[in-house]
Amino acid sequence: MKKINEKLVPILCIFFITLSITLADGKNSEGGILQKPFSLFEKKSENKTKTPLSKKTSLKDMKPRAIEIIQQSLADSDPRIRANAIEIVAQTRQIRLMPKVEKLLEDNYVPVRFAAAIAIGDIQYKLAKDSVKKMLNDPDINIKIAASYAMIKLGSKDKSYEKKISDALRNKDQTIRANAAAILGKLGNQDSLVKLYWVLKDKDSQDMVRFQALESIAMLGDEQVIQKIWPTVISSYNDDRVIGIRALGQLGTEKAKEILITKLDDDVLIVRLAAAAQLGRLNDKTGEAEVLNVFKNNLTAGLSKSDTERINFFTTLAIGEIATKPLTKNLPGFLGNDSKLVKIAAAKAVLQCTKSYNL
Repeated sequence: MKKINEKLVPILCIFFITLSITLADGKNSEGGILQKPFSLFEKKSENKTKTPLSKKTSLKDMKPRAIEIIQQSLADSDPRIRANAIEIVAQTRQIRLMPKVEKLLEDNYVPVRFAAAIAIGDIQYKLAKDSVKKMLNDPDINIKIAASYAMIKLGSKDKSYEKKISDALRNKDQTIRANAAAILGKLGNQDSLVKLYWVLKDKDSQDMVRFQALESIAMLGDEQVIQKIWPTVISSYNDDRVIGIRALGQLGTEKAKEILITKLDDDVLIVRLAAAAQLGRLNDKTGEAEVLNVFKNNLTAGLSKSDTERINFFTTLAIGEIATKPLTKNLPGFLGNDSKLVKIAAAKAVLQCTKSYNL
């Protein structure tokens, strides 16, 4: 099995925006950004005292452990884990944890502050409005545009906020461009399509920017973007195919679903799991069998530790999106996984599944 390329992780992780703020320290042979080594898969859990959950533990009984994992992750020594936890709080709408997220607006690490501002906007957590206003003066442009997004979502009619985000698309810094593109997709303004197509075609935009622009265009529902996504879906590189699959999931049209179903036959397991997850996100359970095969056929047997962790991560994401009972019974083991990223992904999956079953 080919190893998933490191450039994939910032875009493909649980939260596609936060981790794009990693520092570029080189270029690959094709001129694209290479990120600093991303070692979350090798980070072990710091919680060694908890009794492992029984395989028969119900979803309802898993929920307190899942919330506990997320709460602990908000205070983790690794800033990337803190950033991950913040976005999961927003995605699963854990309002009780938002005061902790607000405090992380003062974190020393840019991606954590960025994630906190985005989460406050996503949740529309108005109690943090004054704190967000202060972030508008942050020296980092990434933080300024995240705070601008939050202000818009908190009800501000000041058009200068969206202009500030749009202007960031022209910044020479690739991370700023990518994050501006991501935010415009989240805002949902159709007028942003012209700007996103511009940044997609601009010769100064590198891969991380183009991939994010594709996803944001898909989020805005422009079906014409399929012809732009298609080359990534059929790429010879595993990571490109997964990125294309994610964009198709964001588009969510019948044509996009048809293409996603074909990717369940991909030669690479991670690609199949990514397709299954995106179909699940679109309320299509077709990919359930592919995820179950991971357990039935022990598909991680004989793999390296890092490859096993990556497969566990993608498997857990797929379980959260598909949320069928045959899949959810495998979550207790993932909640006790040694990998911090797998563990927090499992916590997210538990909260997704409990919501699906109104638990």
